[in-house]
Amino acid sequence: MMLLRTVILGALLLAAPALAQDEEFSGDAGGAMRHIASGFVCPLKLAGFERDAVGQRSPELGTDYCAYSALSGVYGTIILMPLPKTYDPRDILTPEFTVQESAGGRVIDETVTTLGGLPVYLRTYETANFETLKYRMAFASAATGAWAVQVILEYAYPRDKEGETAFLNSAYAMALKEIGPVQSKP
Repeated sequence: MMLLRTVILGALLLAAPALAQDEEFSGDAGGAMRHIASGFVCPLKLAGFERDAVGQRSPELGTDYCAYSALSGVYGTIILMPLPKTYDPRDILTPEFTVQESAGGRVIDETVTTLGGLPVYLRTYETANFETLKYRMAFASAATGAWAVQVILEYAYPRDKEGETAFLNSAYAMALKEIGPVQSKP
């Protein structure tokens, strides 16, 4: 009897993350996952990337994510966060910057550019070099609707530059379409 209870408890604990995902996202017949709170759709495929996972990233901040990868080894994560009263993309991304810098990452670019029709803050780090490739991490953030949409990409330059650009443009175009323009605050 004790073994049966242990097995049942273990099964429930293993199922808990999957159940938590269902609270944040709802699926459709085509494999897309809609973020319930924002309306953002995490399609099964986005700009040549395939979705690996969706879920809760940081419950205390109310952030959720969609994770993607491409066959070439490029990884992209879209993070959805309720828009803070004072939106500063640098402040929001500072914890990520701290990790990169403590691991030896070097800032090679910081700009505000238009991606997918939205003004997007973008900072890129170079993390390593191997033969002709430079390994990079790109951190992007934009406000849309009542949400801050962040994208983190890990890629090799110059091999994956086209994929990086396509993913960023597609993610922010989808955010603008599904979530809408920034809502003015009273």
